[in-house]
Amino acid sequence: MAPLDNKFAIDLQQVHLSLEGNAGPVDILHSIDLQITQGSSCALVGPSGSGKSSLLMVMAGLEQATSGRVTVLQEDISSMSEAELAQFRRGRVGVVFQSFHLIPSMTALQNVATALELAGQPDPFDRARDKLSALGLAHRCDHFPKQMSGGEQQRVALARALAPNPKLVFADEPTGNLDAANGASIVDSLFTLTRAQAETTLILVTHDIQLAQRCDRIIDLHDGKICESTGA
Repeated sequence: MAPLDNKFAIDLQQVHLSLEGNAGPVDILHSIDLQITQGSSCALVGPSGSGKSSLLMVMAGLEQATSGRVTVLQEDISSMSEAELAQFRRGRVGVVFQSFHLIPSMTALQNVATALELAGQPDPFDRARDKLSALGLAHRCDHFPKQMSGGEQQRVALARALAPNPKLVFADEPTGNLDAANGASIVDSLFTLTRAQAETTLILVTHDIQLAQRCDRIIDLHDGKICESTGA
């Protein structure tokens, strides 16, 4: 394997992923070599089942590669345990999912503040309130997820991911459950806030080619392989 380059936020070398299916192991990713520059934005595109979300999960340390080397923020996470991966992600990695994944028993403020507390950051409730206000949700701080619209819930999820000022932000189809207007608003906020945080790298999965074209780089996957990469 090639030596590490410290300008990369992500460095994947010969990464393979197999998951257990009903009929035995299923190959998801095949010998992926990929480097993503720190501070850039990158879109993962391709048809359903091409491995986009699986690749994002491997890079985020939420799925362990079957083989190969996964280096994230200059640390080899390939053989880390679940506990070590959770510790590694705290404060450094933010993730936004299509289905929000908010804690239903917590208010918007508590959802965001909890992420800050886990990252060991000071004044978590004040910082959470500031981030929610920046996303137009000052009036929703004390509301529970079920009391908010889908667009509002996704903005809370975005606030939770970005509040600790992570160096890496992953977004998996962040507009998939939203109407066009709310989706456009979320995308604008995602790009504006990540670019405001120095050296933050944004990696997103999307089927929306217009959204992908807003990124510095587009990576096209088919059948678990990178078939094309355009941009920086």
